[in-house]
Amino acid sequence: MITVETLVNAPVRKVWNTWTNPEDIKKWNSASDDWHTHHATNDLREGGRFSSRMESKDGSMGFDFSGTYQKVNEHELIEYTIDDGRKVKVIFSGDGDFTKVTESFEAESENPEEMQRGGWQSILDNFKKYVESK
Repeated sequence: MITVETLVNAPVRKVWNTWTNPEDIKKWNSASDDWHTHHATNDLREGGRFSSRMESKDGSMGFDFSGTYQKVNEHELIEYTIDDGRKVKVIFSGDGDFTKVTESFEAESENPEEMQRGGWQSILDNFKKYVESK
């Protein structure tokens, strides 16, 4: 498992809503400025599905990121399985005006772990920046 985390200067309700709303997901879900998510759906319930399409802004590369929710505890926890079989766990720890987001995921075998950690952390950092600017 690889773990990334951030401390967001916002209450857990705002953090949760921004994490799970498809219109917001399209605005924060990228690891760098030359990528974007132009499509996102989210059926946030146990057994529900999510999907997003991430692409380079020049259109030269892209991929779908989708899976199924196993566990959803509002404002606290999301567990899901990506369509390739890997497990992900996201913990939201609210404390007044701050929320710690901790995301743990099973590594894939195509890329080095440090590259995966860096990519997921960049997306999480972009999420923090977006929430705090709302």
